[in-house]
Amino acid sequence: MEKKKVDDHEPVPVPPVRLDRFGFVKQELSNSPEGLTKSRPAFEYERDERRIRKWRKMIGVGGSDWKHYVRRKPHVVKRRIRKGIPDCLRGLVWQLISGSRDLLLMNAGVYEQLVIYETSASELDIIRDISRTFPSHVFFQQRHGPGQRSLYNVLKAYSVYDRDVGYVQGMGFVAGLLLLYMSEEDAFWLLVALLKGAVHAPMEGLYLVGLPLVQQYLFQFDTLVREHLPKLGEHFTQEMINPSMYASQWFITVFSYSFPFHLALRIWDVFLHEGVKIVFKVGLALLKYCHDNLVKLPFEKLIHALRNFPEDAMNPDTLLPMAYSIKVSKRLEELKLEYEKKNGKQAEPGGKQKQPPAETH
Repeated sequence: MEKKKVDDHEPVPVPPVRLDRFGFVKQELSNSPEGLTKSRPAFEYERDERRIRKWRKMIGVGGSDWKHYVRRKPHVVKRRIRKGIPDCLRGLVWQLISGSRDLLLMNAGVYEQLVIYETSASELDIIRDISRTFPSHVFFQQRHGPGQRSLYNVLKAYSVYDRDVGYVQGMGFVAGLLLLYMSEEDAFWLLVALLKGAVHAPMEGLYLVGLPLVQQYLFQFDTLVREHLPKLGEHFTQEMINPSMYASQWFITVFSYSFPFHLALRIWDVFLHEGVKIVFKVGLALLKYCHDNLVKLPFEKLIHALRNFPEDAMNPDTLLPMAYSIKVSKRLEELKLEYEKKNGKQAEPGGKQKQPPAETH
C-alpha cells in the first residue's frame, strides 16, 4: 500500500487578522463606529476629497505656502484644525504646526549621530518597555520588527539628546503615535519641539524627576473641576478622589495611552496647534458629559468609571465641541501663578528657572 506523502513544509493556514482603518487589531465583539471598514455613502467620500483639496491648497507643495496662509488667515486654520486634519496629510501638518520641520532643517545629520554613535544609560529601560507601546497595532506587534526598532531609535536618541530628561515610560506612547505618521527623524524632532517648547510652553517638566509639570497641571485641573462642576468636585472630596488617581496619564501622554485612537488624533491636532489647554478642556468636557452618573458612584465604582469612560462619551463630534466651549485660558494663568507662589518656582537643571506655560485662548 502506497504511503501518503506529507509535506513537512506545507504552511498552516492562519486566520486573517482584522484591522481597523488605523492599523489596530480589531476586537471581534466591538461595536465601535470607528471599527472595521464599512461601505460609506458616496457623498462622504466627496466631502472628504473636498476637504483634502482645501488643505493641499492651504499647505502648498511640501508645506511651502503654510506660513504665509497662517499669517493671512489664522482663524481659518484654527477652525479647520478643530474640525480634524485629513489623515493623509496629518504627519506633514503636525510637523508644520509644531515647528519640528524647522528644527530638522537646522540640524541636518544630528539624529543619525545620536542613534548610531552615542550610547544611553536608558537603553535597557527602553527595550523593556517597547512591547508595551500600542501592542495591538500591526506596526509595533512584531518583536524586534521595524516598528519596535524605530521606536527604540527615537527614544534612545532623545535620551542622549536631553540627558536631564533621559527616558520616562510615558514618552513611548507619544513617540509611538508620531511614528505612525512620519519617519524616525521627523518623529524625533517633533518630540524635541514638544519637550523643548519650539512653539508652546516646554513639556519636559512632565518627564523630569518628580514630574514637576504633572503636579502643576493636576493642581490646576483639580481647581477647575471644583469651579466648573462644583457638585462633582464636592462628591470627589467626600469620596477622597483626586486627579492623580485618574488624570495623570491624560497629561503625560496627551490622551494617547488609553483613549480611542480616532479621538486621540483629533485631540492631538488641536494640542499641537493650541497647546496644553485642550487637555484641560477635554478632561472637563468628559467629566461634564458623565456628570450625572459620576455623582452617584461610591469610591471603587467611581475610580473604575473615571478610567473607563463610556463609548458615547468618546465621540469626538460630541465631546470636542463641548470642550471648545469651555474657557480656561485666563484661569489657568492665574492658577499657575498661585501654584508657583505656593510651591516656589521649579528650577531647571543648569540653574535656569522653569517658566510655566502661558496659555492664550
